Amino acid sequence: MKKMLIVYYSWSNGNTERIAKELQSVTGGDLLKIDTAVPYSGSYNDVVRQGQEEVNRGYEPELKPLEKNPADYDVIAVGTPTWWYTMAPAVLTFLHSQDWKGKVVVPFMTNGGWPGHVIRDMKAACPGAEVSCELQVQFDSNGGDKLETPKQKIEKWVQSVKALL
Repeated sequence: MKKMLIVYYSWSNGNTERIAKELQSVTGGDLLKIDTAVPYSGSYNDVVRQGQEEVNRGYEPELKPLEKNPADYDVIAVGTPTWWYTMAPAVLTFLHSQDWKGKVVVPFMTNGGWPGHVIRDMKAACPGAEVSCELQVQFDSNGGDKLETPKQKIEKWVQSVKALL
């Protein structure tokens, strides 16, 4: 059986964390939340402005030390919220810091109705990986935590990922 790591970044409502934990509960994979070494601060709008500026310049923030070593895993699911049509800068840092050769990467993302090019960007940041079972999950467009993607789609995806193990 292959060893699975579920890596995610989640900032405001915990939507990406929610999907990561659902995947973990079915697959039994290890869970790893990544976070920036310097936390975002200020109001929601302050962080949105900072996030937009960081995305626009391709900024890769320093991350807190990882509690697990991705090199020890065969299948790595990576989850991110959508930040200005792409992945959160912390996820970009994580993806660029790993050796993806021989790994299966399962990209998933959450959004409020504007998925942008997150999955495409995630694939590009994992050279040498086999990419499988990508998923886009939509929550309400008001920045809340109301799931818009049918629950059955997520359950089917979880089973597809479990079949990789």
